[in-house]
Amino acid sequence: MRIIPALDIIDGKCVRLLNGNYQKMTIYSDDPLEMAKRFEDHGMQYLHLVDLDGAKSNRIVNYKILEKIASKTNLIIDFGGGIKADEDLRIAFNSGAAQLTGGSIAVKDPERFSGWIRDYGSSKIILGADVKDTTVAISGWLEESDQTIIPFLQDYVKKGIEYVICTDINRDGTLAGPAVDLYSELLQTFPEIKLIASGGISNVETLLELDELGCDAAIIGKAIYENRISLKELERLIVQR
Repeated sequence: MRIIPALDIIDGKCVRLLNGNYQKMTIYSDDPLEMAKRFEDHGMQYLHLVDLDGAKSNRIVNYKILEKIASKTNLIIDFGGGIKADEDLRIAFNSGAAQLTGGSIAVKDPERFSGWIRDYGSSKIILGADVKDTTVAISGWLEESDQTIIPFLQDYVKKGIEYVICTDINRDGTLAGPAVDLYSELLQTFPEIKLIASGGISNVETLLELDELGCDAAIIGKAIYENRISLKELERLIVQR
């Protein structure tokens, strides 16, 4: 299982939200590049970079930070937040993203998102399927859609989606443990997807549990910033594997 540290960006700063609430924000660093370099120095190969300003404004905003990190590290970056139009997609890929995550666009404009899967390939486009009580949330988690997770994924699996990031919003930023039951159900229902778990991860044991479950990757945010999981621990885990 791949281990992916997360950088969530607001106003050029590294932050974490609680349950996706922009009013419950903690700032952890003023320098995203420095944080990314720390991850790389401890053996991380991947980075999950989220443009929270973009998610709120419905257009890509922090692509310069993406460009800086991509040009000054060797991290393989998946980027999300504000990817709503073809031009946003081009900007993000031109700024150094290896993969792009679409969540709101996949709900609001499925024809466009399906076209991206077809045009760029399923290895480049990640489906962001973030849920609150099984309902898919959109617009930086500020809105709930009328989609529920299983039918939503069924439709995109038929369209060839390969990578899926699923965050249980009720667990995000809580360190209360990942949504193991949800992920187990999704992997049993859709064994062909590469499921990326996100939200609630609090210790190395939960990472091992997700690995055993069959997740392709796990995104870790607050647990790193709150020193629940040290970068040294993650480095040892990567070396062991």
